[in-house]
Amino acid sequence: MEWTRGPCIGCGSSAAVFIARFHSSGEILAVKSADLHRCVTLQHEQRILSSLSCPYIVSYKGCDITMESCEHLYNLFLEYLPWGTLADEVRKCGGKLDEAAIVRYGRQIMLGLDHLHSRGLVHCDIKGQNILMGEDGAKIADFGLAKWADQAARSCCGTPAFMAPEVARGEGQSWAADIWAFGCTVIEMATGRLPWSDADDSACGGPVSALYRIGFSEWLPEIPGNLSAQAKDFLEKCLRRNPEDRWTASQLLNHPFLTEPTGLSVPIECSVSDSNSPTSILDVGLWGSTVTESEFTGIYSSRCTVSGSTQEPPLSSRIGHLAVAVEGTWGRAPNWRWDDENWVAVRGNSGGGDNEHGAAGSVGKINKLAKLGGLKALSSRRDVE
Repeated sequence: MEWTRGPCIGCGSSAAVFIARFHSSGEILAVKSADLHRCVTLQHEQRILSSLSCPYIVSYKGCDITMESCEHLYNLFLEYLPWGTLADEVRKCGGKLDEAAIVRYGRQIMLGLDHLHSRGLVHCDIKGQNILMGEDGAKIADFGLAKWADQAARSCCGTPAFMAPEVARGEGQSWAADIWAFGCTVIEMATGRLPWSDADDSACGGPVSALYRIGFSEWLPEIPGNLSAQAKDFLEKCLRRNPEDRWTASQLLNHPFLTEPTGLSVPIECSVSDSNSPTSILDVGLWGSTVTESEFTGIYSSRCTVSGSTQEPPLSSRIGHLAVAVEGTWGRAPNWRWDDENWVAVRGNSGGGDNEHGAAGSVGKINKLAKLGGLKALSSRRDVE
């Protein structure tokens, strides 16, 4: 497999995202690359995405391992969506979307969630930054924290402002946590602000106190007053504090807010990916080991209980780092040219062999590649993405 690595369009704590062009077909894709010693999250994402086939979820295109500048890189190929993230779209539209756009994108995201949940998966980090925009609308992306439902029930991760109360309490995640996060994303679309936006106010005690409030108070995110009665009713069904009381994705797809005519095209049906043909040689059982809890950002090490006391619970000492929001650059508008000197030819292979440089320089090559795109080098610290 021969392809050309183009400019860097995004950079996270352990991977960088580039434009890629395949020599045989000329197809343009996005490629997420990480050092082979630090690619467990990308391996996990590959395993999840290769099991899905839905027009409302970013498409998996394959994976390979390359040797570049004497270092092994793991590469995950995805469809390239050039219009940025949903959060970018909100900013481009003056800081908020009109209700017709919220309905359109909301229905597409909910169709993607319904497919995920029907496959036994929980995304665990739904938010505007993790929804990519293309010609056909919105698609769910970034499955680095996604889990099978039985695994999600034993873990907590994600972005603090979008966390459901049970997640903030360290009680695990379920499909209902994705529904809460979706409700918060609707608020983001309607206002251009994160839910619980007053958490940045020092008078409110900052993000740690805000996360405590999400988990243990009876408060709810403020529903925007400019929304219609149907939209407010829809959000009320997403943002119920008891996860058992929240509507499911299937139920919400039948709510009048998402079923009223708004110029939407007829939804394309999702299908189950049942192909027996691997997209690359790496698909064949290489990633069969379980991804441990410690590999995910923002996981609580134990559960927490509070018994009628206003005293801050033990988990407060473990949630500070969750309040650090790292704004991704996944959806940065492209400014590359076909004659750009930053395009680098790459020959993919099936891996094999040991990396002679070891783990000490595990992000060195990614740093060098990221600098080609003018982005900051990766740190060795794992951040909430």
